[in-house]
Amino acid sequence: MPEKMRGANVLSLIVRKLRLEKIAGFAYPCHQVPSRSPERPIINMSSQHPVQAVNPLPVVVIILFAAIVAVEIGFQLGARGLVGGPEAVGWRLAALQRYAFSGDILRWMWDTGQWPLEHLLRFVSYPFIHVSFTQALFSGVMLLALGKMVAETCGAVAMLAVFFVSSVAGALAYAVFTNSPVPLVGAFPPVYGLIGAFTYLLWLRLSAVGENQARAFTLIGFLMAIQLIFAVFIDVQPDWVADLGGFAAGFALTIVLVPGGWARLLARLRQG
Repeated sequence: MPEKMRGANVLSLIVRKLRLEKIAGFAYPCHQVPSRSPERPIINMSSQHPVQAVNPLPVVVIILFAAIVAVEIGFQLGARGLVGGPEAVGWRLAALQRYAFSGDILRWMWDTGQWPLEHLLRFVSYPFIHVSFTQALFSGVMLLALGKMVAETCGAVAMLAVFFVSSVAGALAYAVFTNSPVPLVGAFPPVYGLIGAFTYLLWLRLSAVGENQARAFTLIGFLMAIQLIFAVFIDVQPDWVADLGGFAAGFALTIVLVPGGWARLLARLRQG
């Protein structure tokens, strides 16, 4: 992912933050469907408990964020010669070569029928390797916000499943739909998977209160529009394909992970 894309991701974060602050209250009542009766006002589940000054982050979110931060700190310290000796200057490049996802390597495995574990690991290791401090920072911040929301709504295991399944789906989409020789790195594909999970939760909530469900896709619409604008005016790598693949996987997986999700989906489809 080239450095010039960082501006797009900064703007994406700002748009996401403003939008989430406005609509976050819709996402949390995932296990309890509120009454649609006009005589009974909708009460957000979060208002039924004392408001804490600081809401603690789920442990799984902290662990994922800490892993991203620890790797990036190691790269920064090594590049400045503070740890690891002279060879530490090349730690980032070595990690990119060993842990980044490569569509060329996947095609080689498919053609030869060989599936070395070291290359299969790339499907879930690339989100923890970034090309710059800025990329790691913004992907980490988005992980904290969205990971917290999904974990508190559907559980820690579900959040981990969305993160890693979206990582794999994003890599597959990148390999199948692009021929880019540039390796895929960074946590944005699984973060977009968390956006997909959040979108589905919001889609359910809007249905429960009788609102327009298309509003649930406003966030991903903004993000994809920003990516498209930069793709038109700036020569960028097609890593947005991986982001979109991650989003689709997160959205689809949440249908299964949310209790009663299949029943709600089938009921909605029967209604036309």
